[in-house]
Amino acid sequence: MSQVEGKLQALGYTLPPPFVFPKNNRTGCTQSGNLLLLSGHGLDLPKLPGVRQSGKFGVDITVEEGYATARAVALTMIATMKAHCGGDLDRVKRVLRLFGMCNCLPDFAQHPAVIDGASDLFYEVWGPEFGRHARSAVGHVSLPRGIAVEINGEFELA
Repeated sequence: MSQVEGKLQALGYTLPPPFVFPKNNRTGCTQSGNLLLLSGHGLDLPKLPGVRQSGKFGVDITVEEGYATARAVALTMIATMKAHCGGDLDRVKRVLRLFGMCNCLPDFAQHPAVIDGASDLFYEVWGPEFGRHARSAVGHVSLPRGIAVEINGEFELA
């Protein structure tokens, strides 16, 4: 078991299967050199307390549910990285940047508090030196298939 998976296990998490994209024209991630670029994740989330697969902030999802949902999205991202790295998550050296999107009403302004669910998990797993990252957290009036949260990111491989 990798150190990363050990940390996830200590936090009470197991990784879901990686999301399989519906068309061959895209994939969960691509690699260029030691840079790993992850596509937007937000579908087929693990069934954890508070996680909302779909819905809209400002209508039927609370910030607390959004935080749990963003954390679940981060788990699916890690599952994609594990598959890409042949099962060795210790190859993921650093979290570089996240771009988080919330499906919300135009006046909803708590996007950072929602996306903190993912940021906090990456920080807890990779630590202050390698888990701290650049980030954007924005709102959209819709996301694909009505999902609540979508996140993509960039990671450095060893």
